[in-house]
Amino acid sequence: MRLAKELGVGVVATNDLHYLRREDARIHDVLLCIQTGKTINDQDRMRFPTDLFYYRTPQEMALVFAEVPEALANTCRIAERCDVQLELGSYHLPAFPVPEGFDADSYLEHLCREGLARCYPEATAEIEERLAYELSVIKKMGFVTYFLIVWDFVSQAKKRGIMVGPGRGSAAGSLVGYLLGITDLDPLEHQLLFERFLNPERISMPDFDIDFCYERRGEIIEYVKEKYGADHVAQIITFGTMAARGAVRDVGRALGFPYGEVDRIAKLIPAGPGITLEEALKLSPDLQRRAGEDPKIANLLEIAQAVEGFPRHASIHAAGVVISAQPLTEYVPLARAAEGEITTQFPMEDLETIGLLKMDFLGLRTLTVLRDTMELVKKQTGKEICLQEIPPQDGKTLELLRSGQTLGIFQLESSGMRKLLVQLAPESFEDLIPLVALYRPGPLGSGMTEDFIQRRHGEKEVTYLHPRLEDILKPTYGIILYQEQVMQICSRLGGFSLGEADLVRRAMGKKKPEVLAAMRQKFLAGAQKKGIDAGVAEKIFDLMEYFAGYGFNKSHSAAYALVAYWTAYFKANYPRAFMAALLTSVIGNSDKVGLYIEECRRMGIPVYPPDVNKSRNKFTEEGEGIRFGLLAVKNLGEGAIAAILKEREKAPFTSLSGFCRRLDPGVINKRAVESLSKAGAFASTGQTRRAMSESLPTVFENSQRLAAARREGQLSFFDLDGEFTVPETENRRPVEEYPPATLLAMEKEYLGVYLTGNPLDPWKEKFKKNGIPSILEIIEDDRERQVVAGGVVSAWKRMVTKAGKLMATFRLEDMTASLEVLVFPKLYEEIHEAAGNDRVVVVKGRLDTAEEEKKLLASQIRWLS
Repeated sequence: MRLAKELGVGVVATNDLHYLRREDARIHDVLLCIQTGKTINDQDRMRFPTDLFYYRTPQEMALVFAEVPEALANTCRIAERCDVQLELGSYHLPAFPVPEGFDADSYLEHLCREGLARCYPEATAEIEERLAYELSVIKKMGFVTYFLIVWDFVSQAKKRGIMVGPGRGSAAGSLVGYLLGITDLDPLEHQLLFERFLNPERISMPDFDIDFCYERRGEIIEYVKEKYGADHVAQIITFGTMAARGAVRDVGRALGFPYGEVDRIAKLIPAGPGITLEEALKLSPDLQRRAGEDPKIANLLEIAQAVEGFPRHASIHAAGVVISAQPLTEYVPLARAAEGEITTQFPMEDLETIGLLKMDFLGLRTLTVLRDTMELVKKQTGKEICLQEIPPQDGKTLELLRSGQTLGIFQLESSGMRKLLVQLAPESFEDLIPLVALYRPGPLGSGMTEDFIQRRHGEKEVTYLHPRLEDILKPTYGIILYQEQVMQICSRLGGFSLGEADLVRRAMGKKKPEVLAAMRQKFLAGAQKKGIDAGVAEKIFDLMEYFAGYGFNKSHSAAYALVAYWTAYFKANYPRAFMAALLTSVIGNSDKVGLYIEECRRMGIPVYPPDVNKSRNKFTEEGEGIRFGLLAVKNLGEGAIAAILKEREKAPFTSLSGFCRRLDPGVINKRAVESLSKAGAFASTGQTRRAMSESLPTVFENSQRLAAARREGQLSFFDLDGEFTVPETENRRPVEEYPPATLLAMEKEYLGVYLTGNPLDPWKEKFKKNGIPSILEIIEDDRERQVVAGGVVSAWKRMVTKAGKLMATFRLEDMTASLEVLVFPKLYEEIHEAAGNDRVVVVKGRLDTAEEEKKLLASQIRWLS
């Protein structure tokens, strides 16, 4: 107690500081500041109530506990009795209950045989051989239960009508996974390799990452908890660490730097994944200069480098779930997260090391879009579409893909990907598989993508270093595009087993020179036995080593290409249903809703405003168009929407006052009614928005009086006679409607988008003729450069700089996206008098890509009438 009082509650429980002693005082102080939000005081070193924030030496502890020396001795006795032994190299998979008459091995084979009859009615010897091989490897490696567990929860999801993806990662290469229905892609037809998924030469847990409909993913996690026990299942912790910029900002705050100054220093660190401060100092001359000129900044960077990479906070892994044989507390410490969820205290990598079963239950929005599309199609046409039966050569789908009009299509909607589609001109589903692999920084930057397209169209000759390569590389026009091709070359030309070939692939990917040197010699020896010239074999190995840096997992590419093809099929064949489902999936993201509404216009599909008599909660098909969903109206909750839908089943709403009288103001408040009114949702009653705006205060007040009288029992719901009759207070006389610009501003405010028109409509063609790109095209390009952008102003905000001068920020929006614009004092003085929201403007300036959200630093602004 005496020690606790001296140190204060929880002082010694700082996870990141446990090894820092008094000699590390400077870094120690900064870390404490970061953890507690305090700052260092130059006069008294720190604003802390004690100087005891460190681990005391044994001598100091002996002085503190001089009265009870046995307390110190007891700590040693307790430590000596602690005996934690982590069993590594074995797996702790939960038991899977199998039907009577089976064990796990025979039940897995039984399920595979059922799948074989379904997927291959006339199984060939090759298929039988592949199945027998995979089953033998799975049994030998001890993963039978793993496959049964995954099969069980995937089957359960499908029984419940929860959409499941066709596969992800290397799992699509397993025939057993395909026969069990875990994946939907035939690995034999697409030449996918089992060893890329489960390598008998390298004992490690297989990895089935499963995509589910993002709205119902939680149901499957709950199912797993119920089946194996809540104390056997938990989500997985993940630790956020201090990256270079974050470390500078945190340390700067602790040292008392002004926010603006430390922000400018942080922005000098080049953007990029995994960049360190050491690398940044080499790459950024400005950062080097600032550190050389100012000792305080040099000190800041020195401390930031010391704490860089330290754990900063804990959170829950987005998809990871762990399942164990015994209660999890037998294997791993647990913790309770901020929202009360139980998580492991070990991150994912450590859980795998101690042999626990880790699963990724991923939520994929596209699967939800597909589900909603199929439901709409069934409602409109009566057709039930099975994804697995969609024809791989559908003419409309391929025509859509070749046109590049693939906004909203999974993996294919970026402007760069759309251009690549047009260049590639796919003629079948198979052509999408390399597309997913080609659209990555490596292939794009190396010229591989351009080379592939030229060879595909016969503009460049396809050659092979050896005739035996043709069978492997013909589908990719002589280019090593997939990791699986590296494995096939090692196997067929170098005599490696596919398991050994996978080890070569991994070594090439990680660039391990000593491993590669040994692998090279083995490949050359194997090639010589197969009669391949030594010089040619050297060139082949060099070629594999070069392309390995760009190679992609074909199994993953094929599985995601299939999802892309499915979404393209629905956009091409059922465009209204697909676009309605797509719009529903991005409710809450105004930029995306606006982008997809503009795409609907391009496709000739009208999008009608929300309507209290016609809209459902989601976007729906209506005639030749799409009706706006009520969920997209701001200030309108699900409870209010449910009440509207239920009440209108009795009779349509015919007026604002009738709407307010029939609905309980406790369920739908005045703010919600105002939102509906100004969004145009009462158009079917024949009233103007201006008339309703003028009447609403009185109408709603009277509806509240009526509701109060009902609650007090002074009249029945249907008794509107006598003294409690509420008069028709609504303005029913003809009232001139608001000007179009005002109506558009209301739509923007209450729907998040311009719906019935757009202030940019008169300017679209002029922008196009003058070469002004869309904002989406600007922000999709990561280069820092001078740009010209046109759009509508929103969120105009004036602010004062430290020098006491005025500047402003605003969002520039067009029909595709939005971008923050900074207007510095000199330019502000020139343009501020004409400034305002909903104005159309052209901005010239430098695109700043230093932050995750790009900004446009304006140098010129022109207001358009």
